[in-house]
Amino acid sequence: MIKELPRYPIRYAGFWMRFWAYLLDLIIVGSLVRLLIKPVFRILDISLAEFNMFAPISIASAVIFYLYFVLMTKYFQQTLGKMVFGIKVVDLNKDQLTWGTVLFREWIGRFISATIIVGYVIAAFLPKKQGLHDLFSDTTVIHAEK
Repeated sequence: MIKELPRYPIRYAGFWMRFWAYLLDLIIVGSLVRLLIKPVFRILDISLAEFNMFAPISIASAVIFYLYFVLMTKYFQQTLGKMVFGIKVVDLNKDQLTWGTVLFREWIGRFISATIIVGYVIAAFLPKKQGLHDLFSDTTVIHAEK
C-alpha cells in the first residue's frame, strides 16, 4: 500500500515549543485536580496533607494526569497545551495513533522520560525533535497544518 505524502512541508516542533505546551498542560491538570479531586476528598474527609507517592491525593492526581494526556492525545492528537501552540502528535508511520501507541507514549514512555530528565532534553538535538518517549513509540510532534 502506498502512503500519501503530506500536502505541506513537515515542521517538527522543537524543545521550547513542546516545553511551553507541556507547562500549560501541567497548569490545566493542576486546575482539574483542584476543581474535581480536592473538593471530593474534603467532602469524604480524606486527608490532603500526605505527600508521599501512595497517598490517596497523589494517586488521584496521577490518574487525572495520565487520563488527560492519554485521552486528549488519542482523540485529538493534541492536548489543550498543544492546541494553544499549534502542535500535534503524529505516528512516524503515518498511521492513525493506536491505543497501544498512545498508552505506551503517554504512560510508560513519559514516566521513563520524566525519570531520566535527559528523556525530554534530547528533543532539542535530534533531527525529528523526538523525546525519549517519542523514540520508544515511533511518534513525534509537528506543527499542525493551518
